[in-house]
Amino acid sequence: MTGSNNASPITIESKIHPATTITNIKTVIPITLEIESGQYNSWATLFKLHYKACLVYDHIKNKPETTSSSTETTKQSNDWEWLDAIVLQWIYNTISNDLLHTIINKTATTYDAWVAIENLFHDNKSARAIHLMHKFSNTRLDGFPNVSAYCQELKVLADQLANVNAPVDSDRLVLQLIAGLNEEYDGIATILQQQDPLPSFYTARSKIIQVERRKAEQALHASKAAGSALTATTQCATSSDMNLQDDRTGGRGRGRSGRRGRGRDAYGRGRSANYWPNQFYNPWPNPPYDPYPSFGPSPQAY
Repeated sequence: MTGSNNASPITIESKIHPATTITNIKTVIPITLEIESGQYNSWATLFKLHYKACLVYDHIKNKPETTSSSTETTKQSNDWEWLDAIVLQWIYNTISNDLLHTIINKTATTYDAWVAIENLFHDNKSARAIHLMHKFSNTRLDGFPNVSAYCQELKVLADQLANVNAPVDSDRLVLQLIAGLNEEYDGIATILQQQDPLPSFYTARSKIIQVERRKAEQALHASKAAGSALTATTQCATSSDMNLQDDRTGGRGRGRSGRRGRGRDAYGRGRSANYWPNQFYNPWPNPPYDPYPSFGPSPQAY
């Protein structure tokens, strides 16, 4: 028990700092921030969560003032600068090259880089807000391959508007989501807009996607049914053609009379009883020459 009473308490300083365990910042911040993108809000939100989890949230604030010159104070200052360099690398590794060359400074701290990026995306807010609001109000489902892509674009635009201090509230976002649907979704649009209060954006999105999936399943079933009907019709037509061909030919080696044989009857190509070799067939041959026609008196009468 005595040993346990004399044991020193475990402090955060005596452990490995969480910031030093991050070997690839892309695993926790998968966004690459670009100047023209609308992902600043998402990027900043993920970074703030990561800063808190790694105990370096104070590095996006001004460096603390130090008035003492003691050895302990100097060590704390060195440790802070060491951690600040790690956190600054996180920022540099999650932004585009153009953005990096815009804000990089050899004497910059994490706070300096953070403020520079924030000011860059919040610059000229009024003009950007007008442009984004126009784009938001004219977004339609017909311009996207599916409902998911349409909803994602609306959410990105809403986030961009929030970045320029022109936030879109939940009801406005849902109403725009409904207004941008085409006539194929009139049914669900009517149901959603009649609800009081309006559903959340994600609830409305989920219901519209359910309708989209049902329509896709119905189209698939209809396509399969049409394919089956076409196959049956083709098989029936082929069978009818074969039967018709048999009726025309009477079968192999069968004449019109229905009797089997090599040839056909008198109306066909086969031989008949009146066939004369090497002569033109004449079913009604000329009678023999009569020198005394029946219409005149015979020579014996004179």
